[in-house]
Amino acid sequence: MRGIKSGGAVVPQYALSLKQPWAALLAAGRKTIEVRRWPTPRRGAVLIHAARVPDPRPAVWAKVPPELRELARLNGGLIGRGVLLDCKPYRTALEFEAEQAEHLNDPSWFQAGLFGFVFAELEIVPFRRFPGWMRFFPVPDEAPP
Repeated sequence: MRGIKSGGAVVPQYALSLKQPWAALLAAGRKTIEVRRWPTPRRGAVLIHAARVPDPRPAVWAKVPPELRELARLNGGLIGRGVLLDCKPYRTALEFEAEQAEHLNDPSWFQAGLFGFVFAELEIVPFRRFPGWMRFFPVPDEAPP
């Protein structure tokens, strides 16, 4: 989980925390868009962090296939990584619903002011306990294993 070298300097890696099972679904590439209420200019490599508190809604857990259940039970650490390519606004319910297969949110969850963080090159990494934070947060090279 080393930082990326840029012109000789190491740029710290950043992580985004998601409640489970959303973190597992993103890390495994089952979803490729993470929906937030705020935009981001950030692009590039991002670590995926599973928050300590899971999403309690049964409808969300029903989206987890058997092969991801163990990953979805991990909380409070880094479980994946991907490349953040874009941040797109959802201006209408129709735009939101059109990409449901990528973000997995029920169309009824739409509200004005949502943004889709578009990810690619998603992969699961070995679990590493690490405290999370709201929004993006830096992960130093010396993060505990």
